[in-house]
Amino acid sequence: MNQNELQRKLIAAAQAQPPGDQVPYAFDQRIMARLRSLTVPDPLTLWNRALWRAAVSCLGVVLLVAASSFLLPATRPATTAANATNPELSQQLETTLLANVDQPANSTEETW
Repeated sequence: MNQNELQRKLIAAAQAQPPGDQVPYAFDQRIMARLRSLTVPDPLTLWNRALWRAAVSCLGVVLLVAASSFLLPATRPATTAANATNPELSQQLETTLLANVDQPANSTEETW
């Protein structure tokens, strides 16, 4: 069957049928008005909410760690001969960072 003929027959059959009374008056206008009233969420608002929730979670973790550091007993390592010969990491770091400061300046080098 030809597609144009089929389309003509379907349109003629649809025009022969009276409109149905099942659809309420101005139904399409009410639906369109309701769709227009819906707002699209702002992406920045969504990010803002998510970041505030994350901040509250992080604050909770910080408070738990702080409370545990104050309430739990501190264990101190015993001083041994190995610790006496090896300085602590903070002392090694300070020595490394200030090594250049302790050296006298050479008068023949240009300074910037």
